[in-house]
Amino acid sequence: MTAQEIAEPEYVADPDLLIDFHGVELRRGGHTLVGPIDWQVELDERWVIIGPNGAGKTSLVRMAAAEEFPSKGTAFLMGERIGKTDMRDLRALIGISSAAVQHRIPDNERVDDLVISAGYAVLGRWREEYQDMDFGRVEEILAQVGATHLAKRTWGTLSEGEKKRVILARALMVNPELLILDEPSAGMDLGGREDLVGYLGDLALDPDAPAIVMITHHVEEIPYGFTHAMILDEGKVVDMGLINSVLTSENLSTAFHQPIQVDRIGERYFARRVR
Repeated sequence: MTAQEIAEPEYVADPDLLIDFHGVELRRGGHTLVGPIDWQVELDERWVIIGPNGAGKTSLVRMAAAEEFPSKGTAFLMGERIGKTDMRDLRALIGISSAAVQHRIPDNERVDDLVISAGYAVLGRWREEYQDMDFGRVEEILAQVGATHLAKRTWGTLSEGEKKRVILARALMVNPELLILDEPSAGMDLGGREDLVGYLGDLALDPDAPAIVMITHHVEEIPYGFTHAMILDEGKVVDMGLINSVLTSENLSTAFHQPIQVDRIGERYFARRVR
């Protein structure tokens, strides 16, 4: 029997895993964007995915967000196998904060309408009927992310930092099992970034919070309370596992192709190039 004739192993869904990838790859135009990768995420884990531009971070997370089908391998999300279940059902269990969502929002959309409509997976109010509990949850979520004062503002009047908070509120509105954050502090000034990192750190420490997967280019943006890390480079895994053992000078130097020194101060990480 040739290698080509050997069937891929048959995996069974593990109910304790929100993400369960086995040999997963994503290809486009004959080019492998990311993989093959084995990756498992449990409910109480908070993951950061870090690497240079083009490392495959967004490609991997798009599969984890039920937005892309793997080109190869076996992928389970929330115990359901991708390719054998309705992706819309899976997306309803996942909260996403990303620039891709931001770019689709009209400037005249009001913040409270934008957040409450997340439950219907639409951008803004249309003809949906909402209950008092829905409006109460909007107030609660906006307060959690420090955006209560933005409720009646329109999207086009918000600063970049304010937009990030609103998109995060929208992602949390659906009470997700999995929260995916694609560069949540990109474009923010230092004060705004630190405010957001502080909030995400508190969220990471909350035992009732969903599992979190966050993409970043910068270790300084990793909140306290994150438990696991994955470093990608050119679509391949440099290292993955418990965050303290993965975020090392050696691993980041390998991924970014230059000598990088990583320091940990308290619960935060900082990196710089060294001679």
